[in-house]
Amino acid sequence: MALSRDDIRARLDEQNVRFLRLQFSDIMGLNKNVEVPASQFDKALEGELMFDGSSVQGFARIEESDMLLKPDFDTFLVFPSIIEGDARGKVARLICDISLPDGSPFEGDPRFVLKRQIARLRALGFDDMSAGPEPEFFLFARGDDGRPTTITNDAAGYFDLAPVDRGEDARRDMVNALVDMGFEIEAAHHEVAPGQHEIDFKYADALTTADNIAPFRLVVKRIALMHGLHATFMPKPVAGINGSGVHIHLSLFKDGQNTFYDERAEHQLSHTAKNWIAGLLEHAPGLVALTNPLVNSYKRLTPGYEAPTNIAWSASNRSAMIRIPARRGIGTRCELRMPDPSCNPYLALAAIMAAGIDGIERNLIPPPAIARNIYEMSVRDRRKHKIKELPYTLREALGTLRKDRVVREALGQHVYEHFDDAKTAEFDSYRITVHDWELDQYLAEY
Repeated sequence: MALSRDDIRARLDEQNVRFLRLQFSDIMGLNKNVEVPASQFDKALEGELMFDGSSVQGFARIEESDMLLKPDFDTFLVFPSIIEGDARGKVARLICDISLPDGSPFEGDPRFVLKRQIARLRALGFDDMSAGPEPEFFLFARGDDGRPTTITNDAAGYFDLAPVDRGEDARRDMVNALVDMGFEIEAAHHEVAPGQHEIDFKYADALTTADNIAPFRLVVKRIALMHGLHATFMPKPVAGINGSGVHIHLSLFKDGQNTFYDERAEHQLSHTAKNWIAGLLEHAPGLVALTNPLVNSYKRLTPGYEAPTNIAWSASNRSAMIRIPARRGIGTRCELRMPDPSCNPYLALAAIMAAGIDGIERNLIPPPAIARNIYEMSVRDRRKHKIKELPYTLREALGTLRKDRVVREALGQHVYEHFDDAKTAEFDSYRITVHDWELDQYLAEY
């Protein structure tokens, strides 16, 4: 049941909340907020608070900068005291949609971009897209000056326990804080690389999942800081070990039923599931600019580190970009394995949804599933199976995005142009910087 303004006002009073954060996301996926005291709660709940959009990257020009924060009451939560100490009063949060002064939605709002694709999906008769993320992150030691290092705080590996896993206490505190905030945590464990961890929360509809990413990141970073550690969602902070991904489990529901399941079909995957998979495969080269948006993202997408580098799907092995987990029935789903946790969840899920919708609308059929380990296949074998490679760099990914009409239209002209401009500048800055590797390789030699 949807919450009303009066419901939120009552909860603010009942829980003695003193500060309310009105939160939104910029195009790069960075969290922004305006915090108001109790005296301004009514104005905030009426959606009357205005802010300067020209000061937020990718939002608006100076001459059209006034924007309104329209709170979504269903996103209300009160931060536990371990996250926001309550010496000065409890802190609550509402995620906001961005509106123009005339009340119309701002097309540069990433949340609006995702809502637009959800509306397209519902127009096709589906309830929504279910998305279950598996975000990975590193815990690093801090130096004597408090600055983060890339020194891992343990030498543990996959599923290891304490005392080898020295991040266990921090991870438990993270889980406890997330549960207090209403998350349903399914698993938490050490990952493959030293200092690497994963906390999985239950799948939800696409918008709820995107909304959950921001408080998840906040909790992980705050709790790490309390333990004297630095948590990072950077995709590849250390060379020579696995990077961090955020595998996303996807399925479509109609009238409460999972439309990906067909007991009599090959792999027990329905025609809709095959269409969806085919759409993701077709648009993967352009999609990856949104799911892997940093220069650093492509240092994770290299062979040998459990991250996919080829555009293929499999019903069995984890070397493919899309894997079909074994569970069937209501749990039938596809796992998209190339995204990383630096992505803007609203834009990434919107682009994923647009690719899948295109597969359904055009009745695309994927090539046969690959049963073999793709990493061990020869170039000839990959060509035989028509397995293409994902882009090697952010620049290449942006180039393929420019050619992908479906994904560009999903973003909308405003978001696409600002995203492309910002990421092109980011790659150019990286390209012209002289790095330590170059000095080590060439300075003495030449």
